[in-house]
Amino acid sequence: MPEPLTRILVVDDEENMVHFLTRLLRAEGFEVEGVRTGDAALDRLRAGPFELVLTDLKLPDTDGIEILKAARELHPETVVVLITAYGTIDSAIEAMRAGAYDYVTKPFRASEILQVVDKALERVRLRREVLQLRQAVEQRFGLAGLVGKSGRMQEVYTQIERFAASRGAVLIQGESGTGKELVAKALHFNSPRKAGPFVVIDCGAIPEALQESELFGHERGAFTGAVATKKGLFEEAHGGTLFLDEVAELAPGLQAKLLRALQDGEIRRVGGTKTLRVEARVIAATNRDLAAEVREGAFREDLFFRLNVLPIVLPPLRERPEDVPLLVDHFLERIARDNGRPPKRLSPEALRAIMAYPWPGNVRELEHALERAALQAEGETIAPRDLPPEVLAPGEELTVTLPGAAEGFKETMARVIRDAEVRLIRRALAQSGGNRTEAARILGISRRALLYKLNEYNLRRP
Repeated sequence: MPEPLTRILVVDDEENMVHFLTRLLRAEGFEVEGVRTGDAALDRLRAGPFELVLTDLKLPDTDGIEILKAARELHPETVVVLITAYGTIDSAIEAMRAGAYDYVTKPFRASEILQVVDKALERVRLRREVLQLRQAVEQRFGLAGLVGKSGRMQEVYTQIERFAASRGAVLIQGESGTGKELVAKALHFNSPRKAGPFVVIDCGAIPEALQESELFGHERGAFTGAVATKKGLFEEAHGGTLFLDEVAELAPGLQAKLLRALQDGEIRRVGGTKTLRVEARVIAATNRDLAAEVREGAFREDLFFRLNVLPIVLPPLRERPEDVPLLVDHFLERIARDNGRPPKRLSPEALRAIMAYPWPGNVRELEHALERAALQAEGETIAPRDLPPEVLAPGEELTVTLPGAAEGFKETMARVIRDAEVRLIRRALAQSGGNRTEAARILGISRRALLYKLNEYNLRRP
């Protein structure tokens, strides 16, 4: 279908001016209505929206300011341009402060008015694009972005709807890959803050020495390498939401500073002397049992209580198997859409294998497994052979081959240990969706040690 014509309303008490502008703009392909009074303009605005209102500042029964206010109230996306005589420029500037896009001064050339109209309509187009992008983001990361019909997930949906409008802190707990960031985004994009920023800080991926600077910012010269003043992520989230992913990884000293920021709504940059007022909702997430961390002294109790105002616990995928077929369809449709191809389907045998697998990496591991399988499958059907090997053989048993005459005890033990390490590393990488920092955390080793093992065994990320 062809796009509808851009609608423009011309308002001027001079008949010749109305005639001139309507003819000029219609010749450019616009749908134009012209009126000579403020009352007539208000009637047209009440009847329907216009992309642009071009109005004289002085009218016999009202003025352009009233037209501006009415247009903004009735149709917030409408852009208003004022026409003014030389002696009323100050009033035109005041009108711009009240929300007018621009003004033109009589007398003007046809080329001048067309240039102003073109720029004003470009503003309209940009606003629409932003609105469409925002709606797309809301659809992807709102409740529609979460998939599941199980009772456990229905409870999560209810909590999101109930907590979204609140200003209280939310603590999301769940295993790696259960969708904690998706829930955080759903909370943000279903809240009154959805037009504000959604800022993410992965506490586990930032070295301890840099955590304070990342979160609160720093002043120039605060430390070696601080060559310029930098805003922290708390400031970047002003008016929106700050998502603290893996909050249990915060250093103890920073936990105390975060607590003060949550209590007072104020922060201080590293090296700074003044406090800054920041208004941002905090959502935290962790794959650990934070209450147990508190009991063990690894996490501040007062910070836990401050974050745990509105708790959400995400169930692992193995506890909601009825959601697996829905997730499979969802991911295969998305994979096909991203690659511009028809969606592939699982064979009955492949679906049985997927349903039997416990998915230690949860939804993230399922998504990565399907992406790999869809790429490897030669036809339109994904067979068991296209699935990752761990899905087909999920057991924890490790087969040990007895040594031959040429292999002694030490050689056998080295081989068994190597095989066990390879399987454990592959499982951790699958569980973390290929995130090496998270895989190292699952294995209980440092990221450097994991990188050494990956290089030693010539392993690649799944």
